[in-house]
Amino acid sequence: MSWLLIIILITLGLLFLLLEILVIPGSTLAGILGFGLLFVGLWQAYASKGTTEGHITLVSTLLVTVIALYFAFKSGTWKRMALKTTSDGKMDQMEGKEINEGDTGTTISRLAPSGKAMINNHIIEVHTYGEFIDHEKEITVISVKENKIIVTTKK
Repeated sequence: MSWLLIIILITLGLLFLLLEILVIPGSTLAGILGFGLLFVGLWQAYASKGTTEGHITLVSTLLVTVIALYFAFKSGTWKRMALKTTSDGKMDQMEGKEINEGDTGTTISRLAPSGKAMINNHIIEVHTYGEFIDHEKEITVISVKENKIIVTTKK
């Protein structure tokens, strides 16, 4: 096997391992593929080039791996990739919205099993006990608990 093919196998193996560690951790597919390519590349270096060249290839691969991991985990790398914005959104609050059991309204979106509805001229998120209700259907409030409103179809 030529040196070019051995280098390509080892390089692809290292790239898949870095992909597994940094981008898609937990997928294991990229990690298994990376280890497999590294193993085949090193095995071919020993089998086709001999023990001395195999040892040189192994030490070089380990050195390149350590250097690649050092630069990958260096703090400046993650600062460029990190999200720098903050979310200042708030949960749907019930304050100022008088909604009680027995109130009626109309669904704005499909409740599957949660969605939006207009009750007492307020657009609010509502939930069902597992039933699916299409949009623009009449609903009745059956329970109000803190910030959760449970509804059912109007009977």
